[in-house]
Amino acid sequence: MGKTADLTAVQKAIIDTLKREGKTQKEISERIGCSQSAVSRHLSGKSLGRKKCGKKRCTTRRGDRTLRKIVEKDRFQTLGDLRKQWTESGVETSRATVHRRVLLNQKQRQKRLTWATEKQHWTVAQWSKVLFSDESKFCMSFGNQGARVWRKTGEKEMPKCLKSSVKYPQSVMVWGAMFLVQKYKKN
Repeated sequence: MGKTADLTAVQKAIIDTLKREGKTQKEISERIGCSQSAVSRHLSGKSLGRKKCGKKRCTTRRGDRTLRKIVEKDRFQTLGDLRKQWTESGVETSRATVHRRVLLNQKQRQKRLTWATEKQHWTVAQWSKVLFSDESKFCMSFGNQGARVWRKTGEKEMPKCLKSSVKYPQSVMVWGAMFLVQKYKKN
């Protein structure tokens, strides 16, 4: 078998139970549907999970404060302009980093982390009951493609955060959804 996801908590509990019943590693792996080496690593205690992937944080709290000051000077700047000014202040980043730093405050980050840790050990069966959806609006006429307004919570009605726009631009809203369908192996 090729490299797959780490064993779930349920799979680990089943492995321990079957081992206490005297089953061999081969029998356990066939019953659970994972590789024999995964069973062996779990039983020997060498299964530490995968290394954390992803890039390390490239900005500091000080750099984030600098970006906030740049945004507050002109709230209608594009991401490219924000990135250019932030780079001039000594922070080398991508457009995506700029976008994440401006929009997410500490409370939002904490909510995302809480949600992720709650779902960290979900099984495939639990995820198969989740429907992921997204929507996008595409404007056909000029008027609604103005610059993004960067503002904090509670600054919605401040004059420096408002800009005029076309009342009824021609646009199309597209919505899509997807979910997991999986066939289970019967033993």
